[in-house]
Amino acid sequence: MSILPILTARAVLQKLARAGFRVVATRGSHYILEHLITKNKTSVPMHGRKDIGRGLLTEILKQAGLTVKDFLKL
Repeated sequence: MSILPILTARAVLQKLARAGFRVVATRGSHYILEHLITKNKTSVPMHGRKDIGRGLLTEILKQAGLTVKDFLKL
């Protein structure tokens, strides 16, 4: 069992913002974020009220360069 929670896209965006990411573009229903210092980029889908599953959240964290432990502390 994974320790990652199933979160809404809005909650993921808020946590990434606390980690130093800012929205730089939108493409359709996807928000493109970039870290201010490291310039890592990732995208977060905003598909209505659908939650972001553990697998997709893991991929978002890899792109962002964050560990699960760091993400959970935000």
